[in-house]
Amino acid sequence: MRRKIKEAAAGRLRGKGRRDAGMVTSEYAMGIIAAVGFALLLYEVVTSGQVRTELQDIVKKALSARM
Repeated sequence: MRRKIKEAAAGRLRGKGRRDAGMVTSEYAMGIIAAVGFALLLYEVVTSGQVRTELQDIVKKALSARM
């Protein structure tokens, strides 16, 4: 009985080790393309006139704050 249990457990462990749990190259490529697209969108938003002005105001307030 013990031997059957050990064999079954060993078989399960061997099977789990053979599964491919990672991403394939095409998934990496799609992930990189999505990340670059998001970075470009974020860059456009941050460098837009209104956001730039708001960020500059925040920095000015932070630098002129009294300690």
